[in-house]
Amino acid sequence: MAKLFFRYAAMNSGKSTQLLQIANNYETMGKQVALYTAAIDDRFGVGMISSRLGIQRQAHTFAGDTDFLSLDWAGISCILLDEAQFLTPDQVCQLHRLAHTRNIPVICFGLRVDFQGHPFAGATWLLTRAEEIEEIKTICACGKKATMHIRINADGSRVVQGPQVEIGGEARYRAVCGRCFHQG
Repeated sequence: MAKLFFRYAAMNSGKSTQLLQIANNYETMGKQVALYTAAIDDRFGVGMISSRLGIQRQAHTFAGDTDFLSLDWAGISCILLDEAQFLTPDQVCQLHRLAHTRNIPVICFGLRVDFQGHPFAGATWLLTRAEEIEEIKTICACGKKATMHIRINADGSRVVQGPQVEIGGEARYRAVCGRCFHQG
């Protein structure tokens, strides 16, 4: 029986690398996968899932109005979704339904919290609906496990206010442990 999976981590932990490896594994076995990423994330080009290791793949995009239940899933053996924190609560419910009514595993990768320590709606709903939840670990500069993020400006100073979503990689964010998050 298929399930909804949520694999979460702080930034720069290898989430996209794992997603692309899973896609490769399915395809090596002659199976077709559907890759999705958030339309809002254009760091590497719209619809591009890219690993910091240099591998990348074109993917379908989703936005707040994407209805996953209305899409054609014929022949698809697995749905792999990057940047899952940007899903709406309704979309998480749709993906949960797809896994259980169409028997297609849905594996979502994303962040749990934003730079202020607030949960992303997509992550909150994935934590409640996913049958299998896995933390992918990475480390803070201090050596402890990173679970949070801080936003930084051009001169490297911490930013503590602003919109929840501001697309950017290492130039805008750092993965940090709880202690470094609170110490700034």
